[in-house]
Amino acid sequence: MDPVTSTSSPQATSSTVTVRGLLESLQAGDLDQALSLLDEQVVYSNVSLPTVHGRNGVERLFRPTLGRMGFRVFFHAIGTDEADSGVVLTERTDALVFGPVSIQFWVYGRFEIRDGFITLWRDSFDWSDMLMGLFRGVAGVALPFVRRSWPTSNGE
Repeated sequence: MDPVTSTSSPQATSSTVTVRGLLESLQAGDLDQALSLLDEQVVYSNVSLPTVHGRNGVERLFRPTLGRMGFRVFFHAIGTDEADSGVVLTERTDALVFGPVSIQFWVYGRFEIRDGFITLWRDSFDWSDMLMGLFRGVAGVALPFVRRSWPTSNGE
């Protein structure tokens, strides 16, 4: 099954393109491009972690870490809320990559877009899934069969 993009209007398409652009820019290591898609007053919330306020706050969080670690994203589904095309929902696999260690985990995201900029970025993940991803990532350095395989477009 291919990743799903549900769009019902040009604004909805634009909103999903903005969200993809943010995460794909982070994957490419282009923090400046990613930041350009955020509203000056963006709220970034990784549920269960402290909330970050403002584009400058997001930059302070990401700038020191992005060069030391890699980031990967795979979209299982991305679409807009039929009632509000300014709301984009994602289901994805993210990976934090530290040299040979890749920590893969499921993430569900909600993004709110206004005037072409992301005003809210809220991600939710399961700590046990992330810890299992850490275990499999570290163990996978010595035992490659333990690593999680990266998802593919056919739904694996």
